[in-house]
Amino acid sequence: MLKITPFLWFNNNAEEAIDFYSSIFKNSLTVSVTRYGEGAPAPKGTLMSATFELEGQKFMALNGGPHFKFNEAISLFVNCETQEEVDELWEKLSEGGEKSRCGWLKDKFGLSWQVIPTILGELLQDKDARKAQNVMEAMMQMDKIDIKALKQAYEK
Repeated sequence: MLKITPFLWFNNNAEEAIDFYSSIFKNSLTVSVTRYGEGAPAPKGTLMSATFELEGQKFMALNGGPHFKFNEAISLFVNCETQEEVDELWEKLSEGGEKSRCGWLKDKFGLSWQVIPTILGELLQDKDARKAQNVMEAMMQMDKIDIKALKQAYEK
């Protein structure tokens, strides 16, 4: 059992969110589902809570009502190996949501994501401070991260 599992509070659309995320990440699994019964604060049969996995990361979800909303203080960081993976996840996760700067986006449920190529961290940690700074400056101008542009900035 994992020691720490992110717990996501949704108003009333946790099942839709789980289906959405599972359609995007190839390695996904719904582990368990608990549904509301008679006399509950939601219609009988409505998803109350669920445990699911995306790419090996376990999550819990709750249809807890409108009391709490997601904000940018927490985000899910997705490591991508290729530009194609960045492009695909960026488009799919932002569908119905909003795109932001530096690889950040909000999905249609309000959850923040960072879609980041692994090479960005490598370039930013380069021993040559000037090269790392060039990469940082290039990244700060981007919405979706562009690996080719990062490499060009690095080579300046």
